[in-house]
Amino acid sequence: MRNGDTTSGAIVYLNSLKGYSIMNQSADSAPEAAQPTAPAHTPLAPKPPKRRITPTLLRRGIQGAFAIFLVWVGWDFYLYVQWATGKSQAFTPKPPSVEGFLPISELMAARRLFETGMWDVVHPAGLTLFLAIALMALLFRKGFCGYICPVGLASNLLGRLGERLGLNRNPPRKLELALQAIKYIPLVLLCYFSFFAMSVDEIDSFMGAPFNMVADSSMLFFFLRASTTTLIVVGVIVAASLVARNAWCRFLCPYGAFLGILALASPVAVRRNAATCTSCRRCQRACPSAIAVHEKTRVNSPECLGCTACIEACPQKDCLHLSAARSRVPFWTVAAGCLVLLFAAYLWAVSTGHWVSEIPPGMLRRFHMIQFGG
Repeated sequence: MRNGDTTSGAIVYLNSLKGYSIMNQSADSAPEAAQPTAPAHTPLAPKPPKRRITPTLLRRGIQGAFAIFLVWVGWDFYLYVQWATGKSQAFTPKPPSVEGFLPISELMAARRLFETGMWDVVHPAGLTLFLAIALMALLFRKGFCGYICPVGLASNLLGRLGERLGLNRNPPRKLELALQAIKYIPLVLLCYFSFFAMSVDEIDSFMGAPFNMVADSSMLFFFLRASTTTLIVVGVIVAASLVARNAWCRFLCPYGAFLGILALASPVAVRRNAATCTSCRRCQRACPSAIAVHEKTRVNSPECLGCTACIEACPQKDCLHLSAARSRVPFWTVAAGCLVLLFAAYLWAVSTGHWVSEIPPGMLRRFHMIQFGG
């Protein structure tokens, strides 16, 4: 082979090696996105955030629990009345909790207790509940109305329904004040007859009378055998609750009026920081009683339920908070205080004999048959 041919072959061979090297370098320098790769791991789905307890959630939970409890108590009481009126031979003890719905008897029993030191033996649970609820108001505002009262729950539900139907309106301020004054009229009359118009001897006669012994059953028949007038009044209250938020509680309930007066002495109240308040009025719109929270430094209104819905609605950090004697406390203080106080009163009454009536069931049955027929 000639030297020229050898040289030419070597050059061709070297050029081919150079081309192969350039191709490899081009392949190595290609972007990584062009090379499919398996992910190192499968990402985990994010956990849903835990639902924190808010004032609204707490209030609805407690109201719902008491509503279920009262349905059970109401059914037991109905079975008792069936036995007491001779419509059933199966004896069912009367649930003492129903005595909490006898405000007239409770007021007179309280007057008698203050003057004589004697506890009511006809409706002892009623007096226990009355004093416990009054103490609640002195310590924890109208927490009973905001968290426990079944009539308040019904009024709240009707108010929400009215909002969804577009019926709910807040009356002008002057009209609202006039409507709020209505509930104090029956309260003044009840207090006058209970504490001033009647002597202790007359109260003793009232409390020992057969119609007072069956007053709780009379309350049941008032609704089971409702007259046309009763149905009209209930219909008007329902309609008012659809149009005005919490109409019964704000304008008509004398029990709530009484508790509101006591609540003025409560150390617990919502406080507002004027420096951070923007007067957006979300607090007022959220308040079940439509209180103008944005205008107050300390919300010491007889209409305040202590529900802290205003605090939940406020968009400004540290603008509204619940306080007790100027110390900041958690929003659930009112709810917890009312529940603890109510349970403590129940335990005390059961352990000391101030819960179950001392009137023999046989005597009560005879009074029922005379009063309601058997």
